[in-house]
Amino acid sequence: MDIHELTRDLFTKNDSKIVLLVGDGLGGLPQQPGGKTELETAATPNLDKLAKEGVLGSSIPVFPGISPGSGPGHLGLFGYDPIKYLIGRGALEATGIGFELQPGDVAIRANFCTLDAEGKISDRRAGRIPTEESTPLAIMLREVSIPGIEVFVEPVKEHRFVIVLRGEGLEDDVDDTDPQATGVPPLTPTANTPGSEKTAEVCREFLKQAFELLKDQPKANGCTLRGIAAKPSLPSYEEVYGLKAAAIAVYPMYKGLARLVGMDIVGDAKTLDEQMQVLKESWDKYDFFFIHFKYTDSTGEDGNFEAKTKRTEELDACVPKIMELGPDVFICTGDHSTPAMLANHSWHPVPTLLWAKNCRTDPCEVFGEAECLKGGLGQFEAKYLMSLALANAGRMGKFGA
Repeated sequence: MDIHELTRDLFTKNDSKIVLLVGDGLGGLPQQPGGKTELETAATPNLDKLAKEGVLGSSIPVFPGISPGSGPGHLGLFGYDPIKYLIGRGALEATGIGFELQPGDVAIRANFCTLDAEGKISDRRAGRIPTEESTPLAIMLREVSIPGIEVFVEPVKEHRFVIVLRGEGLEDDVDDTDPQATGVPPLTPTANTPGSEKTAEVCREFLKQAFELLKDQPKANGCTLRGIAAKPSLPSYEEVYGLKAAAIAVYPMYKGLARLVGMDIVGDAKTLDEQMQVLKESWDKYDFFFIHFKYTDSTGEDGNFEAKTKRTEELDACVPKIMELGPDVFICTGDHSTPAMLANHSWHPVPTLLWAKNCRTDPCEVFGEAECLKGGLGQFEAKYLMSLALANAGRMGKFGA
């Protein structure tokens, strides 16, 4: 039985408030055996206080040993089986910026990159080019023209932009062109099914024209394509949990994922402080709040242990502003681990803290990976986090007689 079949039958309406604070890529690794992770190194007095009062555990985003992307990682946290509900990054990014995908559209998350004189990638993110520099370049790519295909190009943030292809006979099973490495050229768009060959051909033509348009740019003289995807269909939070849900996020991709599961995107915050203000202003209007913090992930991907530690401390500093609003359930976790030592997403279980007025506490004293391994939640699949949240909020009825 799918977990949503149960939650649909058992959810109970009340006035409780649930807050899910996601430090993207929160989990880490020590720099040397026996050392501390980024989370354990950071000064997190507010999360530590809640760890003493609440219960800890380690969530598994997909399956043991699987390193998830941000899409599957968040889907799990939202209670959707990431194996059953496959959502490409392109669809997330397009939806996140408010682009209304139509049936048959193919959306692509694209990255500007830097190519050397041999056409090899020297920087996969074009030096994290500022948005004010990348936006005109994305708009310039609207000059790309492909017979029989409508091509939409929209700026996103920093090195990211979105491409949407609209036309007959487009399917989305095409491999990414980002090799996930430097010192090698971008990959060629390759279809995995006969039905997707037309899309691959269109992608190859797009890149040919785009590289010509970008060739004289000092930073973003190339681009790669990722997460080539059609619009998915998911049941909403209201339908499966009985929750009126709000998302408070800065980056479009996470807004897109939240919108696809029926959350309202509230506010237009650019900083964590602004997100806290939006939370306060929206408090009386919603039952559930998803708050996303990106920078624990991006610093991990940069391999910067110290910077990730400081960003974790920033995350901790916002906790009192959440708790003074009086949530009935507060959860802090990540969508996956991004250890600075690996400079990439990893398969390691993610530290998870659940605080509630009626939770069963455990002996753990601080919020960190080692303590979470001892916690009362144990190791659990992330897709069950929402049923735990609902239960602790008094929003789940009894199963069976």
